[in-house]
Amino acid sequence: MTQYTSDLLRLLEERGYIHQVTDAHALDALASRQIVPGYVGFDATAPSLHVGNLVSIMLLRRLQQAGHKPVVLMGGGTTRIGDPTGKDEVRKMLSDEAIEGNIASIRTAFERFLTFGDGPTDAVMVNNHDWLGKIGYIEMLQKVGTHFTVNRMLSFDSVKLRLEREQPMTFLEFNYMILQGYDFRHLSLDQGVRLQMGGSDQWGNIVNGVELARRMDGTEVFGLTTPLITKADGTKMGKSVSGAVWLNEASLPSYDYWQFWRNCDDRDVGKFLRLFTDLPLDEIARLEALEGSAINDAKVVLANEATRLCRGEEAALAAQATAAQTFAGGGLGEDLPSIEVGADGIRLGAACTALGFTASNGEAKRKVTEGAVRLDDVVMTDPAELLQVAPGTTVKLSVGKKKHGVIKGI
Repeated sequence: MTQYTSDLLRLLEERGYIHQVTDAHALDALASRQIVPGYVGFDATAPSLHVGNLVSIMLLRRLQQAGHKPVVLMGGGTTRIGDPTGKDEVRKMLSDEAIEGNIASIRTAFERFLTFGDGPTDAVMVNNHDWLGKIGYIEMLQKVGTHFTVNRMLSFDSVKLRLEREQPMTFLEFNYMILQGYDFRHLSLDQGVRLQMGGSDQWGNIVNGVELARRMDGTEVFGLTTPLITKADGTKMGKSVSGAVWLNEASLPSYDYWQFWRNCDDRDVGKFLRLFTDLPLDEIARLEALEGSAINDAKVVLANEATRLCRGEEAALAAQATAAQTFAGGGLGEDLPSIEVGADGIRLGAACTALGFTASNGEAKRKVTEGAVRLDDVVMTDPAELLQVAPGTTVKLSVGKKKHGVIKGI
C-alpha cells in the first residue's frame, strides 16, 4: 500500500477507491497543503442515478470528509451528445425539459450524500450546458480541436470497441471526449478545480482533460479513477437497464434498495462496507471475518448503512422491519411493493409483472412452471389463474426466495 501524506489519498487508498492517478505524488502534496476542489461528471439520461454510479458519488463524499470541495458536474450539455464509453448503441435524444427535470430529480439524491452550500468545502452542482451551450462551433474547432488528434481518438476503447463490433458511432458521439476534456479545462479556470475523478473506463477521457488544461493554460490538474466495481459473480453493479437498482425512491422502493444490499454475495460484504458505508475500518474487519450464517448479520448491517446514506434513517429501519416481518415472522411487512385490484381481479402472471418481479407475462409463465411462484406461501401452478382479493384484505405474492409483494383488494 502506498504511503500517502494527505488525508484524502490515505482515505481513498484504505477504502479501496484508487485504481489510477495521473501524478499521485504531486496530488498528494497538493491535498496536504490546500483545499482541492474535485469533480465527477454525471449525465442526466434518467430521473435517477443507480448503484453503478454510487462509487463515484462516494468518491465525492470522501473528498468532502477529507476536508476538500466536491463539485458535482451535471451533463446538461453532454447528455445531448451521448458518451459512447461502454455503449453499443446510439443514445436516444432527450428534450431540454426532460434533461432539466432529470437533473432536478438527481440532485435530491446528492443532497443525502453531500453537504451543499457556500463554504470552502461545501459541495456545489454545476451544469455543463451553461458553457457548452454558449461556445460556438468554429471557436471550439479552433481553440480546442487543434489539441486532439483523430489518430489518438480512434485508439480509445470507447471508439475502438464500437468500430470493431461494426456498431454505428455518430460524429456527434465522437465529439464527446473533446467536450469532456473542455469541461475539465473550464472548471479549472472557473471553479479552481484541480482533480477529476471517475470510473476506470473514463481514464482516457480524464487524461484528455488533464493534457488540455496543460496545453491551453499551463495549469496542472490531476485525474484519479476507481477500479471497475463488480459483484463477486463478475457482473457490473447497477448497469442493467431492466432491474436497475435506482437511488431515488420514486424509481425504486426503499425496501427493494435495502434488499439489494442484504442479498449480496458473501464475498462482497467487506468490499461493499468499505466503499459504500461510513463504518470504521476496524468494525468492517470484524464483520467481514464472520463465518457461516453469521455473515448474514454483516449483510443486514451493510443494508442498513447503505440504505441510511441513500434514503435516510427512517427508510432503513422500515426496510429492516419489513424484512423481519416477512422472513422471520411470516407476516406482511408494510414496506413491501404492492398493487391494488378491484372486483375483476388479476391474472397470476400479470400480477407478477405488475409487481415488477418479472419483465413480461412470458417470464411469469416460466416462473410458475418452475414452481417459483407462491401465493400466501402456497406454490401456484397456473399462470392464468384469476386472483380475486376481497376488499380490505391482502395476499402475499412471492417469486423465488427473495421477491415478495402484496396484492390488496379494493
